[in-house]
Amino acid sequence: MRHRDPDLFRKTVRRLCHGAIPEFRHTGPFEAGVYAASEMFVDGFMELYREGILKRHASDGALLHAGFFLGSEEFYAWLRALPDAERDLFQMRGISFVNELYGEEAQKRADRVDARFINSAMMATLLGETISDTLEDGRVVSGVGGQYNFVAQALALDGARSVITLNATRKAKGKRQSRILSHYDHITIPRHLRDIFITEYGVADLRGASDRDCIAAMLSIVDAQFQGELLHQARQSKKIEDGFEVAKERRDNTPQFVSDALRPAVEAGYCRSFPFGTAFTAEECKLLPALALLRDRTASRLSMVSTVISALSVRTSPERHLAEMDRMGLGRANGLQAKLYRRLLVWALERSDEARNAAHRPD
Repeated sequence: MRHRDPDLFRKTVRRLCHGAIPEFRHTGPFEAGVYAASEMFVDGFMELYREGILKRHASDGALLHAGFFLGSEEFYAWLRALPDAERDLFQMRGISFVNELYGEEAQKRADRVDARFINSAMMATLLGETISDTLEDGRVVSGVGGQYNFVAQALALDGARSVITLNATRKAKGKRQSRILSHYDHITIPRHLRDIFITEYGVADLRGASDRDCIAAMLSIVDAQFQGELLHQARQSKKIEDGFEVAKERRDNTPQFVSDALRPAVEAGYCRSFPFGTAFTAEECKLLPALALLRDRTASRLSMVSTVISALSVRTSPERHLAEMDRMGLGRANGLQAKLYRRLLVWALERSDEARNAAHRPD
């Protein structure tokens, strides 16, 4: 969107930033373009190349270096169809080449100018600690992978930054929880390596900041539902002054605010659920949000009972969603249990349709 329609991009960023775009934000087309070094070459990089954004050559002539090539069937077909000379712009290299600065260091320093090393996390703390691999009780969810290596490179290269992205909230057993916490017993990246954090509510730039200023910045990208509790905990630990308050405009950090801010972009064809395509069928794309809704609404016994009662009261015929029923093996449901599943699925599909229509409804 920024490259194709910079005016719409600026308007969208302005809506997300409560009317004012910070001076340091770049909002114009990508003139110099980017070079990419990634553990995985995925569909998104293909789209950046197609749009003329991935166009800055490295010292060896490549536009991208990656350890794995992993994508959709369209991605593989596109690679196979490229002329040999063009395909050579995308080079497979060892993970050590991508993840480490050392080894061919002069070339890497020349190529990775003003680099942005972007990684995702499970959780983060107000002090800028990153949690990506292990839970508090010691259960390992994922390997650290190259996350530490990229953070280390960001600190070793001139002009480089480390960016950690995460959703502000998650749902567990039907309840919303903040992914930004006051503290956590196990961390992946410690506070002294903190840099930039991004949620759907904004950017927290922590490099070189005091603990107090880190907490203030992180609170600005926390979901509004959890800001008060986290601020109270920070005050209790004497990490921030009693008189501090989250900025007024940041107290509207809600999913509805983001949805409203993105609506013009959605209506213009951007911000789709699968921005780079999907192998899911049309029926499966309708089923995914409906099944997620059912998962959340049946997480507890009480909510399950309420959902069943609501589903039984729905008057819509299952025939309206016959393709989705067939995909779930419920097209010719016999027996009480199968018929209940049909009613539950119809209820969820109807609710998902209503939510989708509301998202596209003009202000």
